[in-house]
Amino acid sequence: MRFDLADLRLFLAVVEAGGITHGASAANLSLAAASERLRQMEASGGVSLLDRGRRGVSATRAGEALAHHARLVLRQVATMQAELSEHARGVRATIRLLANTAAMAEFLPGRLGPWLAAHPRIDVDLSERPSSEIVKAIAGGLAEIGIVSDAIETSPLTTSPFAVDRLVAVMSSTHPMARERRIAFSQLLGEDQIGFAGALQQHVDDHAARAGHRLQPRVHLRTFEGICRMAADGVGFGIVPEIAARRCRRTMPIAFVRLTDAWATRRLLLCSQAVQELQPITRQLFEHLARGQHAPILRPDTDP
Repeated sequence: MRFDLADLRLFLAVVEAGGITHGASAANLSLAAASERLRQMEASGGVSLLDRGRRGVSATRAGEALAHHARLVLRQVATMQAELSEHARGVRATIRLLANTAAMAEFLPGRLGPWLAAHPRIDVDLSERPSSEIVKAIAGGLAEIGIVSDAIETSPLTTSPFAVDRLVAVMSSTHPMARERRIAFSQLLGEDQIGFAGALQQHVDDHAARAGHRLQPRVHLRTFEGICRMAADGVGFGIVPEIAARRCRRTMPIAFVRLTDAWATRRLLLCSQAVQELQPITRQLFEHLARGQHAPILRPDTDP
C-alpha cells in the first residue's frame, strides 16, 4: 500500500463530510480527481474502504482503521512541521482556525486583529464551517482551533467560552411585527425571507424543518449588512446576530425582534484538542481568544 499525505487528508475529509463531493471540496480537489484517488487507494490496498449509498458514504471497518491511523500520521506531521518552523528564521507559521458564521463575521475581527498585529510572522487560515463540521475537523486534526455553538456535542475536546450570540429577526421598520418585543420563529414561517449564503442559514433551515416547514428565501446574500438593507426595503425578514442588527439600525430604517426560541440564543465556544498539547504559538492564540471573554479554560470533564 502506498498512500501519500494528500491521500490521507482526502480520505479523512470524505469520511468526516459523509460524502465524496463535500470531502473533495474540503480537500480542494475536483469530484473526478477525488473519486479516482479513492479508487486507487482501494485498489492499492485490495480492500473496500468506503460503503457508498444514496445518502453519502461511510467508512468500512478497514476504512475506520485507515482513518484512525491517518489522524495519527497527519497529527505527527503537523507537529514535526511546527517544530521545524521554530528553527527556520523568517519562515511564517500558519494556524488553521474554523468558525461558525456569527463568530467569523461579528466577533473574531475585533479579537483576532490585535493578536495578528503583535505576531507579524504568524498567519491564520480562517474558514467558515457549520459547528458540527468544525468539531469533526478539530477531533480529526484537520484544524487547530474552532469556534462553535454550544448546541453541538464537543466531547472530548477542550472548550472555553467565547461569546454569546443572540439571533434576531430583522425587518422593515414599517413591518406589522416591527413593534413586537419578542416573537416565536413559527410566527415568521409564512413571511417572505431573505436568506444568508453561509453556515448560519443551515442552522435556521434545520429548525424550520423541525417545525415542518421548508424555507424558500427570495434571495441569498453574503453579508448581514446586505440582509438588513433588503429588509429595510421591505423584501422580507432576515435572521441575523443581534450585534449586526444593532449596528445596521444606526443607518437603516429597520427594526429587529428577539426570538423566543431557545435555539436563537447560543453560547459560542472555543474548542481544540488538549490545549497543553498545542504548539506554543497556537496555545497563545487560543488563550488570547479565551481572555476576550474573561473566562478560564475548561477541560473536557468540566461543566461549562
